[in-house]
Amino acid sequence: MTETIWKGYKRIDFAFEGKAAILVFPNEPNENKNWLLKTEYFEAFQGFELQMLARGWHLAYVANKSRWDFAEDLDVKRRFAQYLQETYGLAEKCFPVGMSCGGMIAVELAAKYPEMISALYLDAPVMNLLSCPAGLGKAGDIVRKVLLPEFMDVRKMDVSQLLSYREHPIDKMHLLLENEIPIILVYGDADDVVPYEENGALLEKYYRENGGTIIAIGKSGCGHHPHGLEDPTPIIAFAEKYCH
Repeated sequence: MTETIWKGYKRIDFAFEGKAAILVFPNEPNENKNWLLKTEYFEAFQGFELQMLARGWHLAYVANKSRWDFAEDLDVKRRFAQYLQETYGLAEKCFPVGMSCGGMIAVELAAKYPEMISALYLDAPVMNLLSCPAGLGKAGDIVRKVLLPEFMDVRKMDVSQLLSYREHPIDKMHLLLENEIPIILVYGDADDVVPYEENGALLEKYYRENGGTIIAIGKSGCGHHPHGLEDPTPIIAFAEKYCH
């Protein structure tokens, strides 16, 4: 285990079941010991996480075998959460921060282990594998030329198999709804990597039509990057409202 100071906060790096893991401690933990679980891309777009650290939340991460969502990674995250609860007294439920492929992982985690999820922050989430990485809709060439070959190599699945696949994140939306998991969704309306119309919009529509709690915030003219909001106040307010 290695201890450092990261952006003004105590950080420990360690191995959990052979995977790189990180826990960042707030200087003054809040009463409930709430915590964020960054599901992928730990170093990317950390504005919201830093704001929550300042408010007494912990920030945790455990590496994935792949960003393309292996079931075993979900199981590791469940055991990681139990470890953090038992070792550091963190809350039983976490608030996942899922950006892009990390959004897919967050949805899959919430669908499989809803008991460990208080609410979800999804940012340009991959919800429909036919859109990204298959690129059968509005996605740009980078999806088909770069992401699809990576996906096929990792998941051993081609586009023909994807056409009959029934385990996309959008196929798990009913499980999120049944478990009354609130969602805040941020997206760029010019995203050509994970087009909103083919991904997050399907989740937004499903939740609204079926009485789920969802807030969707669109960024005009924004592509897939940058993730997050210049002013993360709406995400902060959402987290503090639904995470106890």
